[in-house]
Amino acid sequence: MPRRFVDLSVPLEAEIASDPPPMLPKIDYVDHKQSAEQMTQFFPGLTVDQLPGGEGWAVEMLQISTHNGTHLDAPYHYHSTMNNGERAITIDEVPLEWCFNPGVKLDFRHMEDGYVATAKDVEAELKRIGHDLQPLDIVVVNTSAGTHYGKEDFLMKGCGMGREATLYLLERGVRVTGTDAWSWDAPFAYTAQEFSRTGDASIIWEGHRAGMEIGYCHIEKLSKLEDLPANGFQISCFPWKIKGASAGFTRAVAIFDE
Repeated sequence: MPRRFVDLSVPLEAEIASDPPPMLPKIDYVDHKQSAEQMTQFFPGLTVDQLPGGEGWAVEMLQISTHNGTHLDAPYHYHSTMNNGERAITIDEVPLEWCFNPGVKLDFRHMEDGYVATAKDVEAELKRIGHDLQPLDIVVVNTSAGTHYGKEDFLMKGCGMGREATLYLLERGVRVTGTDAWSWDAPFAYTAQEFSRTGDASIIWEGHRAGMEIGYCHIEKLSKLEDLPANGFQISCFPWKIKGASAGFTRAVAIFDE
């Protein structure tokens, strides 16, 4: 049976509005001409003019966070514990069984920027699309942020998933979720305003902190979710294996059997 693949990842790219300024990635591109002299150092007696076209290799030097680009967060990112007191697992410990499963898309593009989605919102959307959640379904949330990636307002776009909305999914066996926004939670600026008004610290990172009760992963900075149907596809999101890390880069892909 033929398959169709939809790339749900953004490219790792410098000098665009993808993260807060202190967290932006840096990429130093070394081209074939720049590296030619370096190449000769591995082969005594070799000169640059002996290389085809005087060219060496292309290579890139990266200064990045594990949370740049499309990445999968491990429970360890949210807190040192999960499952009500167990040691939180790091990205190299995430079960591979979590990372390749049927996908479900919740379309929350109509929600206002900064809105915190509730369990009722999730339940209503699942009813609208006619989907009964199954254990290990990968649930991705299409927000208004997806089409603003790289634009100056990206960090302010999209709704967030609250604690109760997140637990609604986790209690039904979901272990990987995802969003096309910068964070699974609402944009920080909106949360900061609400915290300033109420002084209630429990709203800070509440969707992430749900992992303290039930350990789970989520993918952030997904792309092209607007191109997906509500279900009928698989999602692959295996993370890069970084020892003891809070996240790992992933080439998230939707796979359709056609």
